[in-house]
Amino acid sequence: MIKYIKNEIKIIRKNDLSVKSNFEALLHPNFKIKIYYRISRFFYRHKFYTLARMVQNMGKKKTGIEIHPNATIGENLFIDHGNGVVIGETAIVGDNVVIYHGVTLGATGKVDGKRHPTIGNNVLIGANASILGNIYIGDNAKVGAGAVVVNDVRDNTTVVGIPARTVRDYSK
Repeated sequence: MIKYIKNEIKIIRKNDLSVKSNFEALLHPNFKIKIYYRISRFFYRHKFYTLARMVQNMGKKKTGIEIHPNATIGENLFIDHGNGVVIGETAIVGDNVVIYHGVTLGATGKVDGKRHPTIGNNVLIGANASILGNIYIGDNAKVGAGAVVVNDVRDNTTVVGIPARTVRDYSK
């Protein structure tokens, strides 16, 4: 547990330069919501669905961030500010992902199975972006603020706009 807390402090201080101390990092919404997520996920995995949702709702109330207990979150996720972030039930978020406020990793409608996006590693998602449906955002991609993404995004590219379009491809 101590190793986990030290790592979270390191992630927060690396990504939010306004945080001036380790204690202040422990007050960051990123730290709080990941604790709530881990607890709710534990209950969800053990089929205590109502308890999992209660913990999820407590985390949402405290931070303004909603992460479904069945979503899969990789290592070193950083959610800056956080208010309005929603990560849906079948979303998969890779390692070293940075998400700004107002981001939605959501579904497009009432379909069964995998309904939410898969986010690769080292992805940056700008404020108020919406990534919708069972799509893939490639490794090292950047999604611009306010973008609406409904199609796959290749590795090493930047997408912006409504609907999102590629403006930069670093793989070429």
